Amino acid sequence: MSSFIHHYSLIFVFLVAIFSVSTAAKSKSEPEPKAFIFPLRKDLKTLQYYTSIGISKRENNVPLVLNLAGQNTWFSCDAYKLPTYKPIMCGTDKCKKYNIKNAGCMICFGTVPRTPGCTLGACALSSVNDYASLSGGQSLGEDFIFVVDTNGKSVGSTHKSPKPVFPFTCSDEDMLGGLSNKTKGMAGLGNGITSLHAQLSTQFKISHKFAICLPSTSESEPGHMFIGGGPYYFLPYGKDIAKELITTPLVENPLKVRGFEIAHDPEFSYFVNVTSISVDHKLVSFNASLLSFEKDGSQGTSLSSTTTYTILRPSIYEALVSAFTKAAVFRKMKRVESIAPFGACYESKSIARSQTGPVVPYVDIGLAGNTHWRFYGANSMVSVNNDVLCLAFVGAPFTSSSIVIGTHQMENYLLEFDLNSSKLGISTSLSFRNTTCSQSRIS
Repeated sequence: MSSFIHHYSLIFVFLVAIFSVSTAAKSKSEPEPKAFIFPLRKDLKTLQYYTSIGISKRENNVPLVLNLAGQNTWFSCDAYKLPTYKPIMCGTDKCKKYNIKNAGCMICFGTVPRTPGCTLGACALSSVNDYASLSGGQSLGEDFIFVVDTNGKSVGSTHKSPKPVFPFTCSDEDMLGGLSNKTKGMAGLGNGITSLHAQLSTQFKISHKFAICLPSTSESEPGHMFIGGGPYYFLPYGKDIAKELITTPLVENPLKVRGFEIAHDPEFSYFVNVTSISVDHKLVSFNASLLSFEKDGSQGTSLSSTTTYTILRPSIYEALVSAFTKAAVFRKMKRVESIAPFGACYESKSIARSQTGPVVPYVDIGLAGNTHWRFYGANSMVSVNNDVLCLAFVGAPFTSSSIVIGTHQMENYLLEFDLNSSKLGISTSLSFRNTTCSQSRIS
């Protein structure tokens, strides 16, 4: 009997050894991912940009609006089956680590407390919807995330996070107000530890960088977001865009706010130092002190994925419109009555076209590091109807930042947020390279 047991024990050990060698060989043949890729699509009705991520199960493609100032990812969990979801409870180390805004603990009203969803006693993390000016504590939980790797040219394999520890909050349907009806929440891309890119960097041990390339159309081919760094290829242009980026420092807002915030929370937003604005190489004259932060954290320049057209404080905007209209005269652009909210509009047929859009005066934003971000006609103008083009900047008196760079100006530029070195990398307009953000990246 003992020899029988011994015989089969040896067989078992042998099989385990073979399996271990096979697993090791497989691990060596499949290199660890260095970067991940996500599709970015534009909803022409709302002018919002959204992606999708797999949560809990690979087939759970959760569509989420981008939020560059978002602390965390949140969505309506009721729409999905999340078999491996678990709430993060109040008082735990994770709650203390993630809940830096001190939103407290969840108390559920009106319905039977459920998981996922409103979980009684769960850690409450403040979720923000800029489009409807909504903010509130939502149940914080965690689960697996599924992501697709890339070599910068094409999509690769799907990867499941090593552990079910990707944090997100479950919202109710009321939080979806103002969002595209194609989406179920928002992807938090802010500068914080619970953001999508920070979590993927930690869980997969990849470089803490992410890049966005917003499409200008709703074509079948999407734009893309990369997490983990380059290379970045946009065919038919054959060179790596990562090697052509101009860079400027990402700067920290002096105000560190605790508590609830609505829109553009300085704790998680991205800021750059703008040094000047020029039109056709001529400096625009305005009070330059508006470009610097005040002690209360106001002024300065932020980037926003929830603002469509770049917003300027009134005095800066008026100076820009004045400079642009003077430059437009030399280009024989015929001005017409303004159409709100735009302050300078022109007859479309009086403006020539090129590969970079309407041929109009260049608008350059000077940046720290002795560089500038140039906007060609495709990004400086907007077609309001078949006959009229308007300068695609707006003035607003009640913005926290003096300048809020919007998504219309970002379209068809690759923007890389390097959180390792606190730098923003900006490509030239991809249309200048005879390509766009919209790409087919078949594996």
